Amino acid sequence: MNIPCVDLGRFTRGTPEDKAAFIGELGRAFEEVGFVAVKNHGIAQPLINQIYEVVQDFFSLPLEKKRGYEIAGLAGQRGYTSFGKEHAKGFDAPDLKEFYQYGQQVEDGEKGVEHYPPNVRVAAVNGFDQAFHEAYRAFEASGTELLRAIARYLGLVESYFDGFVHNGNSILRAIHYPPITQEPKSAVRAEQHEDINLITLLVGASADGLQILTKQGDWLPVTSLPDQIVVNVGDMLQRLTNNRLRSTTHRVVNPPRELWHTSRFSIPFFLHPKSSMRLDEDMTAGEYLDERLREIGLKK
Repeated sequence: MNIPCVDLGRFTRGTPEDKAAFIGELGRAFEEVGFVAVKNHGIAQPLINQIYEVVQDFFSLPLEKKRGYEIAGLAGQRGYTSFGKEHAKGFDAPDLKEFYQYGQQVEDGEKGVEHYPPNVRVAAVNGFDQAFHEAYRAFEASGTELLRAIARYLGLVESYFDGFVHNGNSILRAIHYPPITQEPKSAVRAEQHEDINLITLLVGASADGLQILTKQGDWLPVTSLPDQIVVNVGDMLQRLTNNRLRSTTHRVVNPPRELWHTSRFSIPFFLHPKSSMRLDEDMTAGEYLDERLREIGLKK
């Protein structure tokens, strides 16, 4: 599917006319589709290559070694989560994946920021921790620029989201969908769902499979070119904008039988605000996240 494509460079380095055009294109894409491809996103290709390399090395480790990085009590928010632990909201069957999550580190001494659990260091893969730290900051910077454009589209000051997402509760997740070794019970690796956060930034997955649900009720495949990332609206932003910006339902389907022996890797960055940010009169971002983690089986 040719989802709308926008050039973030027009916003960050362009003329006032370029910025205005980008703001309109991005906002309309999020209202009408909920997904957009972004080029000139600021995440360097060598860094993307490096993080995919360390991720593949990590998931190729023996299971008992990976489980050494699975920490009880963190609801999957840091470190490794083994196969079959998470399911989509409203579904009992677990998704066919394992994943690793890396979160925020407050490095500037900002006062009043919530306490985040430490990241789980991975000594077994050379360069793993450094790659995740650098990628996290790159995604965070790119996502902040996109939110500045969204703020302008919504008629807010450009810096509206800055204080909420700086030292916010964002997560960089590496997902591994292992090879399919027997007839699957379902045609999907990750059941249909909407993301929890403000926006999600996704560098090109290692294989096809991502599909979005259109307003007409059709499932359409989404792919991006090598120099693009895919960005979508999450439920927090939909709630914050009273459904003006659309959190689109999406899923990951199984490959054709001849590719069952292959793995699929995917690295999304879930951009979250600080937990204290109010989404409406009834709920903060932290309360909403806690509710959803229980719904998808990561928190009891």
